[in-house]
Amino acid sequence: MKTDQHLPTSHVDIIRLAIPIILANAAVPLLGLVDIAVISHTGRAADLGAIALGSLVFSFVYWSFGFLRMGTSGFTAQAAGANDWPQVRLAFSRAFLLGALMGLLLLLLQQPLLWLALQLLDGSADVKAGLADYWHWRIWGAPACLANYALMGTLIGLGKTRQLLWLQLLLNGVNLLLDIVFVAVIGWGVSGIALGTAMAEWICFVVGLGLVWQQLKPAIGEPFLRRKALLHRQAFFNTLKVNTDIFWRTLSLLFGFAWFVNQGASFGDITLAANHILLQFISFSAFFLDGYAFALESLVGRALGAKRRDLLDRVILVSTQIAGANAFGLMLILLLAGPAAIAALTPIVEVQNQAQQFLPFAAVYVLLSFAAFQLDGIFIGATRSRALRNAGILSLAIFLLLAWWWAGVYGNAGLWCAFISYVVARAVCLGIYLPGLRRESGK
Repeated sequence: MKTDQHLPTSHVDIIRLAIPIILANAAVPLLGLVDIAVISHTGRAADLGAIALGSLVFSFVYWSFGFLRMGTSGFTAQAAGANDWPQVRLAFSRAFLLGALMGLLLLLLQQPLLWLALQLLDGSADVKAGLADYWHWRIWGAPACLANYALMGTLIGLGKTRQLLWLQLLLNGVNLLLDIVFVAVIGWGVSGIALGTAMAEWICFVVGLGLVWQQLKPAIGEPFLRRKALLHRQAFFNTLKVNTDIFWRTLSLLFGFAWFVNQGASFGDITLAANHILLQFISFSAFFLDGYAFALESLVGRALGAKRRDLLDRVILVSTQIAGANAFGLMLILLLAGPAAIAALTPIVEVQNQAQQFLPFAAVYVLLSFAAFQLDGIFIGATRSRALRNAGILSLAIFLLLAWWWAGVYGNAGLWCAFISYVVARAVCLGIYLPGLRRESGK
């Protein structure tokens, strides 16, 4: 198997590479908005709160294993840049097997994990009852969801963004259809939302496996991989080290978002629901901006694999210029269209008023967030996991200190100010490591 050694470096090239990822990523929060719209018309803020906390719990659990995608894309891109296809297959196989095993472990531990979530999260009795219903159905998609991370990481690392787009559209299209059938038609409520998501994850797994096989299948007579190489001690240790660092980085990030949501819950069901709607807008913008970061993972990894610092500098500069311009545009769209979108998403007047009150905070967050996403993409593609870990932990400490202080004094407004400071701290703490990465990248 041969690889295309051309590395896109122009603005147009990078936009073309990023657009399929942007469309694929944007489908995720769009589905979240559909969930909100469907469940809101039951007329109960508690149901919306249950979806908010349920989504939070699964984001925390699943993205704790986000290293399965991020580590895979970095290792894959570097191996592809060096035209080492046996290593590409090994990177995928290690992540795929680990994801499937971790998913089965989550199934075995589902009851104690639910108990822990109910103990840690604030919310009314109705919200917690809805959360339990959501958990009991959604957890059955765990093995497929975690294995999908390895599939998607491989496609990103190879720069196969169109295949990634079709896979993500399949996942979210099936999910959306099942949400409508199970909730709006059959009336299963929160449980229907969860069941639809779990079923969509399994369908995505089957199709994604076929797509990746088409990319990685060896020549006739060549084995897909050798078991001895798969279990090579030093290579496995290096993979585990990178994945462990990314695990702690991701856990820090998820804990920060969980703290934000849980603090909002402590201000009541209305504030919890309003903040959740605004987080969907942020998720839409974040996944949009993260499209450039995902493209950057592949480009940075391939530039490092080819030992080309000039290409590394070029793709970082061009991608960041595009991402910054997009962040400014997204902020304007959010400020102008946000009130109408809030009104369309929920008929509950109290939730509408709260969400509109704090909409400017969400818009500022979107504007300032692109630097953190770009730096994440750079260091994930470079597999410089220690920098990701250290920056994640330090920025979380800064956020928790500010959130404890400002939320206690200024309520939800203070919480939002701390949240904005958090995304800025993420960029600053990681940017400190960038000069060192350039020095190590070759000539």
